[in-house]
Amino acid sequence: MKNPFLIGERVYLRPIEPADAEVMVPWMNDAEVTRTLQAPRPTTLEDERAFVERMTKSETNITLGIVTRAGDRFIGTASLMKIQWRERQACFGIAIGDKSNWGRGYGTETTRLLVEHSFDTLNLNRLWLHVYDFNAAGLRAYEKAGFRREGILRQAAYIEGAYHDVHTMAILREEWTGPVVAAGKPKALRAKPLVKRSKR
Repeated sequence: MKNPFLIGERVYLRPIEPADAEVMVPWMNDAEVTRTLQAPRPTTLEDERAFVERMTKSETNITLGIVTRAGDRFIGTASLMKIQWRERQACFGIAIGDKSNWGRGYGTETTRLLVEHSFDTLNLNRLWLHVYDFNAAGLRAYEKAGFRREGILRQAAYIEGAYHDVHTMAILREEWTGPVVAAGKPKALRAKPLVKRSKR
């Protein structure tokens, strides 16, 4: 593992680095990857390098690289965005850019790691996100991680020539169960923060 920050069973999260920009460019220019993201424009290497620099210096955004423990492969990013320290809430976002790793549960594990870090270390109270109506896999993954549907923004997104509803989902600190799960199901792995930050 290289510079791990949060360690899961099959993935770990680390700070993103300038060298990651080159890997992310083809992801962000792949229509299959970006159709569930807010990324309607083509991306250049310069754009991605600027993104990495902004995220590493931001006081209201935390972006981490998702890396598989087996093979140490950088496969995506996960973020806490628009952090409001007074209201203690943030927007959660994730992108598995390496399509060969879709459907393997890496996204759900990553979500759980960052949700727990948000509540147990950063002392946030609410995480929210938006999901397009056609992203059934995303809806299932977020629900597995404990997010609840709060409402629908009707026809709020225009994608691929059609208007789509946007689902608002959120999880509150009091709803986060951590490793406590229903009987007979495996326990969710708790995040292990290796670095504690106190910036506000």
